[in-house]
Amino acid sequence: MAGGFVYNAIDQTEVATAEIYGKAIADIMINDPKVVAITADLAKSTKLGDVLKVCPERVINVGIAEQDMMGVAAGMAKAGCIPFVSGFSAFCSMRACDQLHTDICYQKANVKIVATHSGTSFGQAGSTHHALADLAIARAMPNLTVICPADGIETANAVNAAYATEGPFYIRINRGFDRVLYQNMDYGFEVGKAVTVNEGTDITVIACGSCVFQAKQAADFLANSDGLSVRVLDMHTISPIDKEAIMKAVTETRRIITVEDHFITGGLGSAVSEVVVDGGKACAFKMLGHPGFAMIGLQEDIMSDVGIDANGIISAVREVMNKDFEEDDNWDDEY
Repeated sequence: MAGGFVYNAIDQTEVATAEIYGKAIADIMINDPKVVAITADLAKSTKLGDVLKVCPERVINVGIAEQDMMGVAAGMAKAGCIPFVSGFSAFCSMRACDQLHTDICYQKANVKIVATHSGTSFGQAGSTHHALADLAIARAMPNLTVICPADGIETANAVNAAYATEGPFYIRINRGFDRVLYQNMDYGFEVGKAVTVNEGTDITVIACGSCVFQAKQAADFLANSDGLSVRVLDMHTISPIDKEAIMKAVTETRRIITVEDHFITGGLGSAVSEVVVDGGKACAFKMLGHPGFAMIGLQEDIMSDVGIDANGIISAVREVMNKDFEEDDNWDDEY
């Protein structure tokens, strides 16, 4: 494992999700000569500056060729290296889908993909740079662990976990400027296990990425304004997803809302709904996300437009709380 990695309040302006990836990978590379960083002419944009300072000889720039980047990474992994691929989410998933599928996942190559500028975090760049289908693509791939961290601290935990775990990883992070959710790294991060950000008994909001902070803000507001007890789950691992936490929420709160900066189809909401259906217990269920291509603009404006910010989550919670989905609380009539 890498050395100690601790931040305090003074450092928080420097722990944006994209920034912290460079710091985490640099820390790992100093301690392990097998680790290499590979980029598609995006070292600066994907925050590899810290790596270039400490291990420039192990940073490989393949040029603007994401497909080649994935193939090179798979080959280096088969030769005993531990490649960290650094590129934009839209291109790592859609443009290089065939290489992700065949070169990396099919062969279980030990490649760690850190896909930056995810969702609408680079919203002003337009639809070509919005990564709104990448979770659907990535979680459909066998052998691929898919993580969508909520903030910079969680990104560091995800990077360290990927390094310590054999097999391919897809870590989906934002462009940067994320709100700080966790104050230190010791909050109980574990691959495949959701983090309970807020306890609650009335309804559960399951979120990932930048939407987790928004869900926590909504839960705090609803507790004060409506007297509602809103459980918030940080579902950082999309695959393998935490089925136990989902079914526990269904059983204990009977109402579920999912929130993601991704198309409604195929992402977190779809993954959670599959677990709920397979579990055989009825609940009120609503998915929040992008119904189609997003508008061009700043991420906060886009999130507000489609209702995945705190205000949108508040409205959705109130809507679902008013649904009369079953006359009694008896589970005996369930499948």
